[in-house]
Amino acid sequence: MRITIGLALLGALTMATAARADPCKAIPDRGPMPSYLHRGAHFSGTVVYVGDGDSMCVAVGQGVANWVEIRLEDFYAPELHSPTGPAAKAALERVAMGRNAECVANHQSYDRVVATCRIGGRSIGDMLKAAGSVEGGNGYGRGKR
Repeated sequence: MRITIGLALLGALTMATAARADPCKAIPDRGPMPSYLHRGAHFSGTVVYVGDGDSMCVAVGQGVANWVEIRLEDFYAPELHSPTGPAAKAALERVAMGRNAECVANHQSYDRVVATCRIGGRSIGDMLKAAGSVEGGNGYGRGKR
């Protein structure tokens, strides 16, 4: 009986984790980016989810099918599994969660768009740097020399 309950609980937690892992669905896991997110496209919406220190979902319409996953172009946070990763995620949540972000698309990276986003006219990357967030994730250092 305990094993059955334990397995059921483990299954529920696994499914909940998988659902939370990528709630943004505007860009398919495999396939092209929607045409409205072409390079240079401007879009905006409320930040409804933060995945780690440099990725978030912006709701450009109703429902998760209209949540665009964004990889910030101007900030390279430590990876979530690194010692400083959770603090980087918390910093992005403090800066952006629930606020309106205005973004400019650059290119597709997996199932997300790399974009520069602003809140109140300020770059989110600049806001994170001003708040003391430390860079150091994948890509950090490229183009910074």
